[in-house]
Amino acid sequence: MDALPLVALVAASAAVAGAARRTPVPAPLMLVAAGLVVSYVPGVPAYTLDAHVVLPLLLPPLLYTAAVDSSYLDLRANLRPVALLSVGYVLFATFAVGALAYLLVPDLPLTAALVLGAVIAPPDAVTAAAIARRVGLPARVTTILQGESLVNDATAITAFKVALAAAVGAGMTWGAGVGDFLLAAVGGVGVGLLLMVPLHWLRTHLGEALLQNTLSLLIPFVAYAAAERVHASGVLAVVVVALYLGHRSWQVDFATRLQEAAVWKMVGFILESAVFALIGLQLRSVVKGLGTYGLGQAFGYALAVFATVVVVRFVWVYPAMYLPLWLSRRIRGREPAMPWTSPLIVSWAGMRGVVSLAVAASVPMVTQDGSAFPDRNLLLFLAFTTVIGTLVVQGLTLPLLVRVLKLSGRDTRAETLAEAQAQSEASSAAEARLDGLLSDPRNSLPEPLADRLRHVLERRRNSVWERLGAADPVTGESADDTYRRLAREAIEAEREVFVRLRDERRLDDEMLRVLLRRLDLEEAAAYRESDGAS
Repeated sequence: MDALPLVALVAASAAVAGAARRTPVPAPLMLVAAGLVVSYVPGVPAYTLDAHVVLPLLLPPLLYTAAVDSSYLDLRANLRPVALLSVGYVLFATFAVGALAYLLVPDLPLTAALVLGAVIAPPDAVTAAAIARRVGLPARVTTILQGESLVNDATAITAFKVALAAAVGAGMTWGAGVGDFLLAAVGGVGVGLLLMVPLHWLRTHLGEALLQNTLSLLIPFVAYAAAERVHASGVLAVVVVALYLGHRSWQVDFATRLQEAAVWKMVGFILESAVFALIGLQLRSVVKGLGTYGLGQAFGYALAVFATVVVVRFVWVYPAMYLPLWLSRRIRGREPAMPWTSPLIVSWAGMRGVVSLAVAASVPMVTQDGSAFPDRNLLLFLAFTTVIGTLVVQGLTLPLLVRVLKLSGRDTRAETLAEAQAQSEASSAAEARLDGLLSDPRNSLPEPLADRLRHVLERRRNSVWERLGAADPVTGESADDTYRRLAREAIEAEREVFVRLRDERRLDDEMLRVLLRRLDLEEAAAYRESDGAS
């Protein structure tokens, strides 16, 4: 693919996705439809994805953006349901969909059918998070969906590689496949654990926001490539590193955090938009390549696969949520029982997304002996239609289901009260540090600037409740430099309190990010004001 078609793809997909934000139509659906229409325009090149670059180039940044914004503490608190869904459900769905496809499609090898099952088994992290925020799901349900969607990609991709090796004739046995699966899982976590501390140390010691964010862009690719190099799960390595860096993000410079949030938001937007547009652009050629299967017959298979995907999730989720509670008194004492509506929402919120599309595109054209991969275009068609079907049927109806069930959602009043109490404690700590600093002659400031520092703290303390010069002769600093330094010290005191309250579970990670971003903006404003004054 030369530069011009690539630029055109990125620009057009971004424009369509931007237009979709002004309509009730989900952006992925509009992108697929636009890509399909454009594919019939004369002169439009045939866009394809190279199977050798899809996984290492698309998956690491998409997974990193989802994982770095997730809560390590919330995931740890919900480890049992997350593990049952992200590992158990994915394997169950892989075999269920694979068995259906094997029985339904004449002459389709079981190994190829299992490849299809692994491709469409994992729900999508980005889609789940977006839906959860938009409809206001309860906090625990949101955590379970996000946690499942992060780890299940590793399970599905490992299962995909095992099934694919058998399908292309690489001599894979089922026993060896199970061994490779366990090795990939343990190895991926191990690589992530080895990399996370040195990467964080390097990130905090580079000293410049530009260099830190350059490293941030490289981290997911480094973690993925290092794990894949030793035949471990690159997905798990990326998730482990991202969770650690997200948990420690308060330790990097405020400018780094502000830039990083904007950069990764843009990267995720571009990649997701381009992938969904590519699906639309390739649908025409996929349909043309169905061979002996007519379009009606293929749609019949697609409906059967979609129905199986939906039903299988219900079959797994309810026992996974309640059986451990019924069987273990210790689990009952540790975990509160969910109302019957929560597993219903978890079951219905199984939208597939960009990860399934990227994995589907990596199915090779030929096997090791040079023959065509069995029914590749049919498998792609079934994967594409399943993703689109879940986005249309489940994605569009989930908000209505939440309203009908009258779920409580997040307690905004309680969250505001917790935020106000945290802000009050943090402001008191900042005021104490500021008074101590101002009592030191080296930090002398004109009274208006000292009052301004106190006023900023007071305004920040009250804002949440309202919702319910000359060089220093000792240090040689100018008044603006001293003001900037003291403002940063006061903000750092608040930041430390917020992190401590998060670690004590008095704040959740989402609230911590809101409060830290507010401090980051205040710190940026203090620097901007000082620069303007000088």
